[in-house]
Amino acid sequence: MAYKCLDLITISDIQEQGIQSQTAVEIHQKLRQIIQNHGASSTVTWQSIAKQILNPELPFSFHQMMYYGCYQDYGPHPPAWLPDLGNAKLTNVGQLLERHGKEFLGHKFRDPMSSFSDFQEFSVLNPEVYWQTILREMGISFSSPPQRILLENSSYPGGQWFPGCSFNPAKNCLNLNSKRGLDSIAVVWRNEGEDDMPVKQMTIQELRREVWVVAHALDALGLPCGSAIAIDMPMNVESVIVYLAIVLTGNIVVSIADSFAPSEISTRLKIANAKAIFTQDNIIRGGRTIPLYRRVIDAQAPLAIVIPASGSSFNIKLRSGDISWHDFRERVKKLLYRSEEYKAADKTVEAFSNILFSSGTTGEPKAIPWTYATPIKAAADAWCHMDIRVGDIVAWPTNLGWMMGPWLVYASLLNNASIALYNGSPLGSGFAKFVQDANVTMLGVVPSIVRAWKSTNSTSGYNWSTIRCFGSTGEASSVDEYLWLMGRASYKPVIEYCGGTEIGGGFITGSLLQAQVLAAFSTPAMGCSLFILDRHGTPIPPNASGFGELALGPLLFGASHKLLNGDHYKVYFEGMPTWKGKVLRRHGDVFERSSKGYYRAHGRADDTMNLGGIKVSSVEIERLCNGADSNILETAAVGVPPTEGGPEQLVIAVVFKDASAPKPDLNQLKMSFNFALQKQLNPLFKVSSVVPMTSLPRTATNKVMRRVLRQQFTQPTSVSKL
Repeated sequence: MAYKCLDLITISDIQEQGIQSQTAVEIHQKLRQIIQNHGASSTVTWQSIAKQILNPELPFSFHQMMYYGCYQDYGPHPPAWLPDLGNAKLTNVGQLLERHGKEFLGHKFRDPMSSFSDFQEFSVLNPEVYWQTILREMGISFSSPPQRILLENSSYPGGQWFPGCSFNPAKNCLNLNSKRGLDSIAVVWRNEGEDDMPVKQMTIQELRREVWVVAHALDALGLPCGSAIAIDMPMNVESVIVYLAIVLTGNIVVSIADSFAPSEISTRLKIANAKAIFTQDNIIRGGRTIPLYRRVIDAQAPLAIVIPASGSSFNIKLRSGDISWHDFRERVKKLLYRSEEYKAADKTVEAFSNILFSSGTTGEPKAIPWTYATPIKAAADAWCHMDIRVGDIVAWPTNLGWMMGPWLVYASLLNNASIALYNGSPLGSGFAKFVQDANVTMLGVVPSIVRAWKSTNSTSGYNWSTIRCFGSTGEASSVDEYLWLMGRASYKPVIEYCGGTEIGGGFITGSLLQAQVLAAFSTPAMGCSLFILDRHGTPIPPNASGFGELALGPLLFGASHKLLNGDHYKVYFEGMPTWKGKVLRRHGDVFERSSKGYYRAHGRADDTMNLGGIKVSSVEIERLCNGADSNILETAAVGVPPTEGGPEQLVIAVVFKDASAPKPDLNQLKMSFNFALQKQLNPLFKVSSVVPMTSLPRTATNKVMRRVLRQQFTQPTSVSKL
């Protein structure tokens, strides 16, 4: 659609967007006044338009008219949000630089905004100073402080961080300090179906007591310290309590998403050698009741502690040896006072706190242990980039089975903020009302959720004015969808955030001290260095524009150094180029860096794709698709980014056994693929298109070249939607 410059927009143009005549006249008068105040339409700032004219109740087509009209002659990467120096100085990083900017940067320091990129570079070149400062700013306490911040060792390509220290991250989440008292709010939540009831709250004192009870009850199970204990349930207040209790006791959380089928649950339990599992009887979401405990039984799980989805009890019969949530807690509450403190198990920084899973390219999920250092990385990202402060209320619809679940726990509690949890579907108006009623200040999203909100208009009528910024991760976002999202909260910025389970957070993101562009990243994360590889696999100079596979500097605090079921060095370092004598770390995403310094993601460079924020290997999908129809010889699964931007779409290339025979009904075949994937792999996966082919492109060693297919299917006319 073509858009006019602001000074050419007429009252009729405004009316054509569905705005009534009188309102259109008033808007046009305001627009003319803004242009007059700025001297010319070319100098009108987007902020002035957004602040003085736009509101969430005006049609989005009008928002687009204003945005694209304001930036018609700007060129690529127009900013959707600009910081101002006054507010920048109030951010966590801004306050830090106001106090120590000259100390850190010397003559380079001017002010927090203009010196932010220099500070990011400082964090990479001076890890000892930077991370010592962050530990102090966040108030992390150790039972034995680290001997130093970083020890470089040829046996550890990623370096040894905080050697010699011991502490407990869950204990730090529950600690009292000068910024947080017993009566401060730790968790706010609401259950689906209770949308007209007040938001529930739990103070730090109440959370501590609940975690201590569960910790004592875990000890009463008699499991060896350091046991792997799984959580497979929605992210609600009970699962957060359980998560903290497992870590507090020195045991290891095994994260399993509540959407997984029994076979996927079983695989993860076996890899982690889990000794017990916490789960729910059912999942109540979107008005549906979905059995969960049944899936856990079918997975042949070990001892299960079963929590009722609603109320205090359930009617289902438990498997022999399993324990109800009520009985699990009561067995220790009878023996101790409810307020009896649990003495946390302090461990060395290399100890495992959590086992999470990320799909590789072999069909088996990679088991990635988080150490005791990883929670600090997650919380530090939130402190630096999402600017999570004391008293903030942080919501991010997610699950403890994915890294953003533990991230949310640590990002909130280690920064003295509150976790906001909606126990139900985030897609409807109930969640939008919860964001309003809970006074959420930082709202995290994945693009597919935003798309659902936009298509159903489920946020209409709700006041999101308390939001200071959005966060976005999980998949590629769309410019127009995120313009719409910003408009729901008076054009607050979206901080794009990309990382991985093995990173413990992000490697590239945004900042409230920089201009933010829609669907783009403005900076490497603090402490991270990024390298784009050219077509020969050679790193192009840092800060140069380019396009190619992304590699990471190896000295990355919080990142993994071990896989439970794989060769970590082979997966992340083998065959990678070096930079200044250090081997780079493989990540596998394709990125573009523009001449203006913004980054955009272009999907996976390997055979792993991202569907709805979930990484999954092509092999896993192809295994199921190959068996969906007897006429199929082979398939290739490819994640294809839409030409208009947004999350990857799943396209299945199919080769049939008899090329001369009539082709099966492709629409019916797509339905068969979806049935198999959703039943046996993940109910959230969906095939977008099926493309028949006479053969698949292969290398000389007979490997399918999915990259070639991805490039072919990315062409606008190559894939017809069914």
